[in-house]
Formats: sequence, C-alpha cells, structure tokens
Amino acid sequence: MEEKVPLDKEKIDPERMAVLRSLPVEVKEQISGQEARAFLYKEPLPDSLVKKLKEYIVLEDD
Repeated sequence: MEEKVPLDKEKIDPERMAVLRSLPVEVKEQISGQEARAFLYKEPLPDSLVKKLKEYIVLEDD
C-alpha cells in the first residue's frame, strides 16, 4: 500500500512540527507516518495517536 504524500507541503503547521520535534525520542519512535501526517496537516487525529500523545496535548471540545 502506497503512502499518500501531500502535494502542498506549505500546509504543514509549523507549531505542530515544533511539537513533534520536541517530543521525547521514545514517543516519536511510536508514531507512524500516517499519524504524523494527520497531526501536521490538521487532519482528524487517529485514536491511536491521541493515546500516544495524551500526556502532551490538550484536546479542544468541538
């Protein structure tokens, strides 16, 4: 299965990139490419990623 590559890389949120870079190595190693892409491009976060980041993020109520 091929991974989707966003055509417009300018849509990456720089603040979210900084957050991912600041995570401990052991956490970053657990994040899949698909999860990272969802986070960086402000897509709906997979439940698996929310569980991995629960100590580092605050979810907003819709």
